[in-house]
Amino acid sequence: MTTTPDTPDRPRSAAEVNEEIRALWLRTGGYLRPEQHRVYEKLVAEWAEATASAAASHSPAV
Repeated sequence: MTTTPDTPDRPRSAAEVNEEIRALWLRTGGYLRPEQHRVYEKLVAEWAEATASAAASHSPAV
């Protein structure tokens, strides 16, 4: 697992971020303390952005 960088060299894929989210839940046994919840919220936002970017890049041109 990697730590979420403040300024990544490249945007991470949704799969990479999802892997980190899953690792966080496994590490905590499914219970997040306030600081861990803040990390989770940032990861979910990053995942949503990566998912939207991937969908936009795969949509057919109109």
